[in-house]
Amino acid sequence: MSARKSALVVAPGRGTYGKGELGSIARLHGRRFGELIANFDAQRRDRGQPTVTELDGAERFSVATHMRGDVAAPLIYTATILDFLSIDRDAFDVVAVAGNSMGWYSALACGGAVSVEDGFRISNAMGLNSQTHGPGGQILLQVVGDDWRPVPGLRDKLFDLVGDIALRPGHAIALSIDLAGMLVFAGNEEGLAALLSDAPPTPGREPLRLAGHGPFHTPLMFGSSDKAKAELPSSLFGRPAIPMIDGRGHVWRRFASDPADVWDYSFGHQILAPYDFALSVQVAVKEYAPDVLVLPGPGDTLGGAIAQALIGIGWQGLASKADFAARQASDPILLSMARPEQRALVVSE
Repeated sequence: MSARKSALVVAPGRGTYGKGELGSIARLHGRRFGELIANFDAQRRDRGQPTVTELDGAERFSVATHMRGDVAAPLIYTATILDFLSIDRDAFDVVAVAGNSMGWYSALACGGAVSVEDGFRISNAMGLNSQTHGPGGQILLQVVGDDWRPVPGLRDKLFDLVGDIALRPGHAIALSIDLAGMLVFAGNEEGLAALLSDAPPTPGREPLRLAGHGPFHTPLMFGSSDKAKAELPSSLFGRPAIPMIDGRGHVWRRFASDPADVWDYSFGHQILAPYDFALSVQVAVKEYAPDVLVLPGPGDTLGGAIAQALIGIGWQGLASKADFAARQASDPILLSMARPEQRALVVSE
């Protein structure tokens, strides 16, 4: 048997369970993880919520239903954690975990800071809590060209504009998530309207208001943070078994992490301050030099952001989209479990 490859696992966040993923939990995991899915269903049932099995088994995908935070979060967590548990540990040594935004709660369970069952409890609660916030939402803007290279000066222009808008009376706007090739800004309606009105031309796509999203990772989410700390006690947390890299690029190490501090970050800073996903990936690959990065499901829309984060630091010579595509064709560095041919390289049946 060949030597195990070291792997960084990156958990996806909101927006990854879509029409194409409907039914995937039962199809991919129903036979092997039926008991665990039943536990998740029971947790939902106890709260008077539709179960994961019912939601995943719906006749058709409903944007109004499946994209709501209280539905999307448990579906995404279930798909992610069951994919994580399916990784062939004889072939891959998971050396670190990270996650994007809501994916941090999946990363907590992947890293062993909370149990798999409590990870579902947290994700399910945060799906509800994420709807407790001041008025506002998020806007997505692209800052790289078709070759995934940064458009010179565009990022600085956007930050200067956002800083100016934030000084206007009644306007709240700030960075929400840094996705390397894309920036997500969040704020109140006045701040969002000003950004949409004044944003300079951006490549690839027009600035996009994300449907159903609140002003995540800003102080406008104070209600969500307060509810999380009241509902989810620090006793759920322990020391991680695998290093975890958070949205600041901070590494939570196995023997040097106070569970109370992980709890405080997860329901404080993680909710109320920007989430630098690009930095988390960059710190992880520099610190642990993984042979591959594994992206669990659902979906694979986070793959581009991961690749752009690697390109941003020239990881292993990657400097453009063409470089990344060539590497993927010859010796894949990113294995997406939503892609059947790559999933076959990762899973243990």
